[in-house]
Amino acid sequence: MDSRYEAFCMASPLFYDALRSATNAGVSFATADRPLPPGWRREEQDDWLVFSPEALNLPMQGWKIHVSACLDNADRVLDKVWDYCVPRGLEFKFLRSSPALWLRSSKYAPRGYSGKLVTIYPPDDAACERVLTELGELLDGEPGPYILSDLRWGNGPLYVRYGGFAARYCVTDGGQVVLAIADQDGTLVPDRRDPVFYVPPWVPLPDFLAPHLAARNAVTVTDIPYTIERVLHFSNGGGVYLGRDTRTDAEIVLKEGRPHAGLDSTGADAVARIDREYEVLSSLAGVPGVPAVSDRFDLGEHRFLAMEYVDGRPLHRALVRRYPMIDVGAGPADFADYTAWAMNVYEQVETTLRHMHERGVVYGDLHLFNIMIRPDDTVALLDFEVASTTTAAARPGLGNQGFAAPSGTTGVDIDRYALACLRLALFLPMTQLLWLSRAKARDLAGVIAEHFPVPERFLAEAVEIIDPPAKAERDGADHHGRGASTPAAKPWPGLADDWPGQREQLVRGILASASPDRTDRLFPGDIEQFRLNGLGLAYGAAGILHALSVTGAPRQPDLEEWLLQRVKKPARGTMLGLYDGLHGVAFALDHLGHRQPALDLLQMCLSDDWQALGLDLMGGLAGIGLNLFHFADRTGDTGLRDLAMRAAQLVGDRLGDVDSVPETSGLENPYAGLFRGSSGPALLLMRAYDETGGPDFLDRAAVALRQDLRRCVVRDNGVMEVDEGWRTMPYLAAGSVGVGIAVDQYLRRRPDDRFTEASAAIHRAAQARMYVQSGLFAGRAGMLLYLAGRATDPRTDPAVADQARRLRWHAMPYADGVAFPGDQLLRLSMDVATGSAGVLLALGAAHHDTPVHLPLIAPATAPRPQSPVSTGHGSVGNI
Repeated sequence: MDSRYEAFCMASPLFYDALRSATNAGVSFATADRPLPPGWRREEQDDWLVFSPEALNLPMQGWKIHVSACLDNADRVLDKVWDYCVPRGLEFKFLRSSPALWLRSSKYAPRGYSGKLVTIYPPDDAACERVLTELGELLDGEPGPYILSDLRWGNGPLYVRYGGFAARYCVTDGGQVVLAIADQDGTLVPDRRDPVFYVPPWVPLPDFLAPHLAARNAVTVTDIPYTIERVLHFSNGGGVYLGRDTRTDAEIVLKEGRPHAGLDSTGADAVARIDREYEVLSSLAGVPGVPAVSDRFDLGEHRFLAMEYVDGRPLHRALVRRYPMIDVGAGPADFADYTAWAMNVYEQVETTLRHMHERGVVYGDLHLFNIMIRPDDTVALLDFEVASTTTAAARPGLGNQGFAAPSGTTGVDIDRYALACLRLALFLPMTQLLWLSRAKARDLAGVIAEHFPVPERFLAEAVEIIDPPAKAERDGADHHGRGASTPAAKPWPGLADDWPGQREQLVRGILASASPDRTDRLFPGDIEQFRLNGLGLAYGAAGILHALSVTGAPRQPDLEEWLLQRVKKPARGTMLGLYDGLHGVAFALDHLGHRQPALDLLQMCLSDDWQALGLDLMGGLAGIGLNLFHFADRTGDTGLRDLAMRAAQLVGDRLGDVDSVPETSGLENPYAGLFRGSSGPALLLMRAYDETGGPDFLDRAAVALRQDLRRCVVRDNGVMEVDEGWRTMPYLAAGSVGVGIAVDQYLRRRPDDRFTEASAAIHRAAQARMYVQSGLFAGRAGMLLYLAGRATDPRTDPAVADQARRLRWHAMPYADGVAFPGDQLLRLSMDVATGSAGVLLALGAAHHDTPVHLPLIAPATAPRPQSPVSTGHGSVGNI
């Protein structure tokens, strides 16, 4: 589970949406409406309001001050900050509303910026010391969460760190565009925003901060009877650590609660939940499957709980290791063995919950991450911080969407609902979809019954609890469902069997979700669209409009106009790349017939420092080079062709050798794969080879592919996947199937025995029965697109037909059409990378009467590029 998605679920029960969309709907802090004196301006910046004197000339970076506060004292703190900063001409900004502050203080808020209510920009070190001293006295005693990225000033709510004042950007070694500051030589380097206080090595710590750093470092664990060996988990509420009791040498777990941080939906902070967990575990002493608790203590201002360490794997990982649906070679015996194991796990969990209920405790947080499987296959439960009594009419303040009972459910019925979800999730871990439509339980149960020898009653009882017959009948009587803003409640026929019907359903759902009145995005999609300004091919409007067009949907002039208007003056920080930025928008606009706006946008891109970008296909030189070749072919512009060759030369020069990449992908290492790894650069190098016939380009493409294959492993069943150290990945964007697309392209140009073997092993990776997500970049749709691209006739290929049919497992009713869930399955998405437009492309690749594929990523069966042809429709000139 990627915790970043939690915050984007707050604004809408249906789509991922930005914090600002949720917070703008709420009432702003009263301070926001105070009149400004002459010469001041107010600006909106995401979910911040910025106040600055018009004549102020701030440095680009320096020591900046943050103010934290709680929900109940935020108005008071803001008024004091205003009264101090405005008369002194200090620029400052603050979150616009209480919902924004709550979101940034919640358990799943990013730890790097949690707790920040106000930012103040002192013009120099002397002003910084003065503000800290004077405003610190005014705010002394005001509570607020600790800001982990900063150094605390005394005991109050003021914090300080060195960072950028203006938005500047640089490219990391991994090719990512990030916020930047200048080092001692003026070179832009990443502005680190980790949840730990950090001073850049070239920046001296001011003397006035030294005592506060010493006070921070004085808090240690030397005076407690425990040692900490490693971190098990971090959240905004605190850490979970594996340690050892120095008195007994026993392994223990220490859970940390930070005051005023990690808020749940009831407003309880992490300290309150630590206390609750201690009391619950104490009351459950001796219950099988419940860890023993041994201690509760304070260190600094943090509350800690010491409890028994459960040696085992979380159920979601234990399940994957055994799950036959992801093994292309699994047979009936494997499914029978897994079923016996899963039923045993379920019975143990059910027994533990029954004992808890007998002691008057409702667990309230049952899901795959909180069930531990020991090496002997016995079960233990973790995380009792939201437990309640069986007599309380309380609902958990935190929970997992795939197991969360409907509103109004209380007491032991909360656990009974979660147990029903567990019956399904053990065999088909997709119960997050039940939040979007409880009726989906019947579809999931049907898929399980088709594949596993599970007792019919076992599944029927689960469905009856999740989607009771009375509710199903009531929903069936509601002919109109719940309108275009939520999935239809009425029974629906599912994904159509024929391509025209599927296209009609998907197009209807995509178009119903459009919101041309918004300026930040046109269609709902993945959370990445808010970082990338909602424009590009992967996560934005350009990709969706392109997908609609190439699959034969009617043109949408008003929606195309939205895109045309947005790119006339792109927001600061908009990316340049093919899939993440403006090059991709130019490609889509040209495809849609807007030739001159596309060329104007291309010229805008080329006026930036594009040659300093990374090598990748998503946002770097590989994608930009392919796009320049494309426009050179479209226009006959030799200047564009020269720039495309320049991009290819830069990629070849910077690529390194095979051993220059590590043997695993992701985490601390650069990614492998088509979009972030070396396979994208291989595509550009092959395109340059086609252009010139120069073997050096093909040689460098082979090196690029070997770099990605170096980070792949072949599993016991003969399937090749990308190795991420703790898991292996088959998917299109960062897995082996994307590598396979580039390998197959290479094999069309030059034979290679190693690549031929890899191609066959990768092909098997696309034929599993189960992929948890449906999306193009990291789900089943990507497998379908890959298989269709390899097939001589995808419309008659059985492997293509199998994956196309199984897409219905994820299909959801929406607005008299169909939609698909995005990454994490928590909300619907319409974009190409994660949602309905990507599914539309994949189904189009399988069934459409003209070729469909990803922009500038031709399938293995596509003809090689021909000599350039000028269409006579304009040029960007010799640039």
